[in-house]
Amino acid sequence: MVDPSVHKMWEAFVAKHPKYANRELPISYYFCDNQYDADDCANLVLSGDKCATAPSLWWFENEKEPLPQIGDLEIVTNWDGRAMAIIQITDLIYRPYKKIDADFAFAEGEGDKSLAYWKKVHQAFYTREMESHGAQFSEDMTIVCIYFELVYAKEEM
Repeated sequence: MVDPSVHKMWEAFVAKHPKYANRELPISYYFCDNQYDADDCANLVLSGDKCATAPSLWWFENEKEPLPQIGDLEIVTNWDGRAMAIIQITDLIYRPYKKIDADFAFAEGEGDKSLAYWKKVHQAFYTREMESHGAQFSEDMTIVCIYFELVYAKEEM
């Protein structure tokens, strides 16, 4: 069930950007697997500190979800599903977990923005995500490094 705020944000965005009027409602989602981190990440998007995210290729394959494309619009929500922002994907890089670098960790904007922090929290996240499906984390697994820009924020509604 999509929160009504998602539809409202999309309608407000299209009113300001009519070139998107013929597009379907974009996917909406929250980052992470718990309320604290999901709400924190949504706020980091709004502040401009978070301009990247890193789902695993395994997740897309396991969930049978289409891979994102450059130019895609997506609606970021908080944990409760309320629309917070519309982002547009600007770049995609497929990279093994073990080759994630400090620049990407900084772009993710979480914690102290260091590579050490990124590796710690993301390994824990991927492990939780995969173990519930009988899969195991590997440093060789492919990460979909998604760069995005904020194109619309909840304050604009």
